Amino acid sequence: MAKSIMIQGTMSNAGKSLIAAGLCRIFKQDGYKVAPFKSQNMALNSFVTRENLEMGRAQVVQAKAAGTEPSVLMNPILLKPTTDMGSQVIVMGEVQGNMRAMDYFKKKKEYIPVIKAAYEKLAAENDIIVIEGAGSPAEINLKQDDIVNMGMAEIADAPVLLVGDIDRGGVFAQLIGTVMLLEQEEQDRIKGLIINKFRGDVKILEPGLLQIYEKCGKEVWGVVPYADVDIEDEDSLSASLERKEKGENVDIAVIRLPKISNFTDFQAFSLEPDVTVRYVSKVSELGRPDAVILPGTKNTIKDMLFLRESGLEAAILRLAGAGTIVFGICGGYQMLGETIVDADGVEATTDSVDDMGAADGVEGAVSAAKVEAAKAAACIRGMGLLPMNTYFETEKVRTRAEGKCGELTGIFKTLSGKKVSGYEIHMGRTEWTGRGTYGFLDLKGKKDGGCLDNVLGTYLHGIFDEEEFRTAFVQLLCERKGISYHSGEEVSYEEYQEKQFDKLAAVLRESIDMKKVYGMLGISGE
Repeated sequence: MAKSIMIQGTMSNAGKSLIAAGLCRIFKQDGYKVAPFKSQNMALNSFVTRENLEMGRAQVVQAKAAGTEPSVLMNPILLKPTTDMGSQVIVMGEVQGNMRAMDYFKKKKEYIPVIKAAYEKLAAENDIIVIEGAGSPAEINLKQDDIVNMGMAEIADAPVLLVGDIDRGGVFAQLIGTVMLLEQEEQDRIKGLIINKFRGDVKILEPGLLQIYEKCGKEVWGVVPYADVDIEDEDSLSASLERKEKGENVDIAVIRLPKISNFTDFQAFSLEPDVTVRYVSKVSELGRPDAVILPGTKNTIKDMLFLRESGLEAAILRLAGAGTIVFGICGGYQMLGETIVDADGVEATTDSVDDMGAADGVEGAVSAAKVEAAKAAACIRGMGLLPMNTYFETEKVRTRAEGKCGELTGIFKTLSGKKVSGYEIHMGRTEWTGRGTYGFLDLKGKKDGGCLDNVLGTYLHGIFDEEEFRTAFVQLLCERKGISYHSGEEVSYEEYQEKQFDKLAAVLRESIDMKKVYGMLGISGE
């Protein structure tokens, strides 16, 4: 049975995911077979495994760092927020339905056997399991029936490293307060503290480190600097979403939808020195970019209405009319069409019924008439940039795909024949109306996505990870702007990621006392 180590944080975005990924890489480098694990993840960034099952991307990144194939065993429960009050619940890669938060909390004890079985299977196949918590273990209103922080530590009998984020300030209060709010047996599980995202001279911190020990009896095992590593960050608070600056060369504006999902689709542009990616949520921020990308979303209809009400739709249509390239992925692709139909209430009733139930003050009970009204309202006009209609269906599409661009038309002609690969996760079925001449992606005999004039769309997440397609797309933007294309690092995106994992591991080795970590695990280190 594998040894286990758990990384918990004082808050969301304290850096748990990256610390876990770095430890996965260190253990791999030291010759151990290692796997990540997170019992319950709440995120809109997800991935499709080889078995066509869905899991959170954070554990996919950690699996890559560990040098192992991503598996739903590593993330048995995934919650994808659909509204402020509820989420789509995915168990072992399969959709179980949409639940309000209160309903899920009442039900989650039923998932403990699933979590245990997934963890035990991983533990039987590996030497070390790196477990990641969620949020904070000191959320006293959520501690009952906890299955992701100290509750999971108890299931796995795992020692805990507690991570605090000094970059936001208040790290001493974070760490000491978190420890002091825990029960004694929970405090005993915490073996060491990590201060993350530090900038400056660590000597300045040393008096404070001693006081932390005096006040809560826990030693700081490491002060991790603000690492300059380019690794996917699945947290919705990711700093990448705050990028607003325009590039001197190619300027790509990604629309920051309220329910944006899989924004990691654009991580690979970091290999392109000619490209700046920024995220736009207001008309005043849009300007005149060289390309506008509509990303994936967990709620196409509501985010389509956001574009309309915010004025962004009108602004994008003006840019498209002036010749700017507009690219849609998944939900963003659906928005480019003429209509979006949700006759079965796959999205609309979840959202509208939650809102109506909240307004009525009634939990879980909404009249059939209101449900039908919500369904009737669930046919909205798209942006009309592509001749197609989307119909939502109850069965979710989850598949990995690869192929090439067919004979694309107009300005996209240079993309014809270029290799593409990625995965699809969506609830809709899109049908082209046949109006006009347009080209498609050809994915193993399946026609998916397509273009018309200066507008292109696809269901394929990760399409820019494929070097051949990405570089051709950037070359097209450079040519249209009248600038020379400069190739980036002479490595694939996968090789680039490997370098970043090694870089992260080196940072952690320098800043965390790994002898204490290995001693805590009861195994020899390097």
